[in-house]
Parts: sequence; C-alpha cells; structure tokens
Amino acid sequence: MTERDISEFAKGLSKTNKAFEDQWLAKFSKGVENTVGSAVRLKVMKGSDRLAASANQQEVIDWTIEAMDRLDDLVDAKSRRDIMTGCACHFPDQRLLPLRAEYQRTKDIDKVHMMLRQLFVSDLKNVLKLDDELVNKILSWGWGVAGVRRSNTIIATKVPFELKEHLASTDPREKRYHYCHCPRIREAIKSPETRISKTYCYCGAGFYKHIWETILQQPVEVEVLESVLEGNDLCKIAIHLPSGVG
Repeated sequence: MTERDISEFAKGLSKTNKAFEDQWLAKFSKGVENTVGSAVRLKVMKGSDRLAASANQQEVIDWTIEAMDRLDDLVDAKSRRDIMTGCACHFPDQRLLPLRAEYQRTKDIDKVHMMLRQLFVSDLKNVLKLDDELVNKILSWGWGVAGVRRSNTIIATKVPFELKEHLASTDPREKRYHYCHCPRIREAIKSPETRISKTYCYCGAGFYKHIWETILQQPVEVEVLESVLEGNDLCKIAIHLPSGVG
C-alpha cells in the first residue's frame, strides 16, 4: 500500500460516516493532552464536538484554521511537532518488518534505503500501474516514500495525490490542489484567501517519521521544508536520522 492508497482510503472514510474525521480528532486530542495537558487540550479542541457528526468540508477547514492558530499560540514548536506527527496515517508495519530486520542484522542504512525504494517502485508499477517511463521520471525527480539520502538526512518529496491530474494541469493552484493528500483540508487550497498554519503539515511528516522509527527502532526528527499549504509547488520533508546511523 502506497501513501496515496492510504490517503484514498482516508478520503473514502471521510465521505461516508465521518470515521476518518472521528479518528483524526481523537488522535489530535489525545496528542495535545498527553503532550501539554488537559487545560491546553480544552482550549485547542474548542468547538471540535460539532465536527464529528454532521460537519461539512468548510466547517472542518474553518475549525482546523482556528485550532492550528490556538496550537501555535499556546504550545512550543517541538511539542507542536510531536502532537501533529502523532496524527499521521501510517505505512503498513508488516511491509516494514523485513527492512527493520535487515537493519538490525547489518546496520546498513544504504541497504534498507534501497529496499524502501524498491518497495516504492513496486507499488508504482503494480498498484498504480504506471509505465516505466513515468516511473523513471518520478525517480529522477526524487519523489516518493524513500526520498533521497543526503548524509544523515533523507529528503522525501511526496508523490501527488492525483498524479495524472497534477501533471496535466498548468494552473499552479490547481496543481497544488491535485497534489495535496489530506482529505480534511485539501479543498482549502482552492481558495487564495484561506490560510492554514504550516504546523498542520507535520501530520503528513509523521508518515515518514513512523517509517524510519519502525526501521531503526530509534527516535527520528522530521522537518517540513516545503508545503503546498504555504504556496509551494511540492511538499518536502526532511527526515533527520540519529547520529551514528550509517
């Protein structure tokens, strides 16, 4: 299952019984409380009860704007990252177990990075059914779950959620809309007046944090370098590996 498949699953849930919204809100609320306490949680989560049952997309976006602003005002940067990365969808653990075993056996980060790249290529060809030419282009652009290793940092550039539509579009805002994976807020990209804090994108960064913490069995730090929410063309995440990994 690719990152896009996970996003598609989440999008489907959000269109039916709001299960995805309920799950995301529960993770966010728990993360705030566990990180900075119940008093701050009550302030940050103000108004969230109206979202679970019958909220429309604009209500979700409006509440998210307000919640991220409250989080930015009340919580320090590291704690905000910890909270938001804990809200992420996850790459299936079962598919990462061979990589973890290989790393535990060899301590060879280049080997497991190549294994992750091979998983990604397999999904592009066998799940998304892309031809070799497009697969090679995607790899040359440095897109994908494996990213590009630069010393002790991996730079991961997300693959667009709606790949063909993104590549075909010539309008920058439309391209960013087709790029975004998040079913909660991607509609916000259509409006030039809508602003959501970059803090929110640490949820997406948590996808990569989980991958490398599962493989290495050590904490890793992630950093949002670029985000379509901020008007960038792509979403780029830096995964900072622990010192001594190599």
